[in-house]
Amino acid sequence: MSGNPRIGPKIVVVGAGAFGTALAAVAAAREKANVTLLARREEVAAECRQTGRNEAALPGISLPASLAFSSDMAVLVDAEIVLFAMPSQAHRDAARSYGPAISSNATIVTCAKGMEQSTGRLLTDVLDEELPGHSIGVLSGPGFATDIAKGLPTAMVIAAPDTEIATELAEALSGRTFRLYPSGDRIGVQLGGALKNVLAIACGIVEGAGLGDSARAALISRGLAEMSRFVVARGGEPETVRGLSGLGDLVLTATSHQSRNLRFGIALGKNGGAGEPGGELVEGAFAASVAARVARELGIDMPITEAVAAIIDGKLDVATALEQLMSRPITQE
Repeated sequence: MSGNPRIGPKIVVVGAGAFGTALAAVAAAREKANVTLLARREEVAAECRQTGRNEAALPGISLPASLAFSSDMAVLVDAEIVLFAMPSQAHRDAARSYGPAISSNATIVTCAKGMEQSTGRLLTDVLDEELPGHSIGVLSGPGFATDIAKGLPTAMVIAAPDTEIATELAEALSGRTFRLYPSGDRIGVQLGGALKNVLAIACGIVEGAGLGDSARAALISRGLAEMSRFVVARGGEPETVRGLSGLGDLVLTATSHQSRNLRFGIALGKNGGAGEPGGELVEGAFAASVAARVARELGIDMPITEAVAAIIDGKLDVATALEQLMSRPITQE
């Protein structure tokens, strides 16, 4: 990631949704930045070039004049850092589509919060498999796209197999209002980002069902214990769970109505778990069934995650799930 000393490393953000656009905007706001937002459709890139905005993804937010827009994957050829900002379930196909155009020296960073539903694998594992020879990092933590794009203070985590690479990435992507903390724990950072979405759905169910703030606090604290057990069992560090990508992201997503996962849970709670709240992509809905399945295979006790997965799958209603959770044997805190 050397680059011209007078210009920053060439960064390409793949995915012109809200989060990808926000990350591209904050990276492009840096002095001497060299950032391109790569959209799947040319009409999206053309609108961004003409208006300086991505109204479909971030309405009303002006993007930096230095940010370039393209739909041509040829921009990847000399990119030094490539951010994958598409949904988690699209990562494998995206790697196969864009991989041939990516420079062999590029560092790739997944910015999604989830696990592959069909295999239960972490997204860095998916990218390691599909894009061998690249250093694969992960960016996660408490940050809403709108807040990032508006320049509101945000702190997140970036993890890589080598902490030296993670530090280089943090320095290349951090800005005046956007700070990245480097980490060497890719497993813990990813699982924190994925599982907090499941727990945010649980907190939404509590809110939608009118069960009170005490129940939400209990879910957050006991959910964090579940997250820690899962992370350790998968080879991550327990300290990571207590940081930005675990506790920090969980508190944000479980309490703010900007969270799609929380809103999804609220809809479930209001109708008792019946029916399908639709409209928005909800990563936690994918992660719940995956995490519950993997937890059973590993013998990890995750009752909240199991309950959320069962409610989403239509196997359990909210009232029954609550009764089962509250009637579990009393154990030491």
